[in-house]
Amino acid sequence: MSELKQSKYIDITTDYGFKKVFGSDTNKDLLIAFLNELFRGRKIIADLYYNKNEHVGDTEDVGTVIFDLTCTADNGELFIIEVQRTAQDNLKKRMLYYSSKLIADQAPKGNRRAWNYAISEVYIIVLMDGFKMPDAGDEKCFLHDICLCYRDHGKIFYEDLGFIYLELVNFVKAEAELVNDLDRWLYVLKNISSLKGLSTYLRKPIFEKLFQLAEYSKLKPEEREMYNASLRNKWDAESIRSSQEELLKRGREKAMAEGRAEGEAKGKAEGKAEVIKNLLSLNKFSISEIAELSNVTVEFVNGVQAEIAKGK
Repeated sequence: MSELKQSKYIDITTDYGFKKVFGSDTNKDLLIAFLNELFRGRKIIADLYYNKNEHVGDTEDVGTVIFDLTCTADNGELFIIEVQRTAQDNLKKRMLYYSSKLIADQAPKGNRRAWNYAISEVYIIVLMDGFKMPDAGDEKCFLHDICLCYRDHGKIFYEDLGFIYLELVNFVKAEAELVNDLDRWLYVLKNISSLKGLSTYLRKPIFEKLFQLAEYSKLKPEEREMYNASLRNKWDAESIRSSQEELLKRGREKAMAEGRAEGEAKGKAEGKAEVIKNLLSLNKFSISEIAELSNVTVEFVNGVQAEIAKGK
């Protein structure tokens, strides 16, 4: 496979890049730090281990799933972290299925009475790269922190099941605008492959380690091959998405133009019909004369006359 023109740092939102940074025991401090920022003090994860061979959910649509990481915190909390690059209508249902699978898998084979539904907390974190939250409309929020709550007054009903969706397309802060570590994490995730080095805004030990780990020049030859393939896959997905968005845009523009043309034609016809009604009421002109004066066909004048006869 040919070498690609590379930036100084690898793209963390590629399949390989995400695994490289977040997917190993030696670097789990990076994942712990990232998760703790996502929970914004609501919970603190002290340690975790990876469920390396666990596959949650169906895999028929594997082409739209960049990475699926399942891990367990030291207190039994379960997490799925996914990077999604392709918009899909069933995203919310799919994540709900994943959470229910993690819950159901906790049930013992026997002695359910002694277990008494002592299920662990379950959280789904979805990093959405390049597309917006389904049904979000014009909302510009980049962090959606979701739990079960009462519809009427919003009080939390059940704390131990949560969904966190991150829309990178809505995170548009510049380096000088970063105010906390969550901002810094999202900025790095979105922009690291275009950066030249670690700026003063990111000068913290955890980010220093991340930048060192993400240096392309430090990859072994076989790692470069895997990363290059992963980067090509991302570019292909982005190209397909851009083509689809362009087709949708053209379709909307065509529909709007046709609607305007139809409206204008209808307006003109209604205006001419009023003129013809006035001419007919004078009883001074023949049908053919009215058609000529109004620049319409005789059939159109006859149609207006028929409407008048019907009392319209």
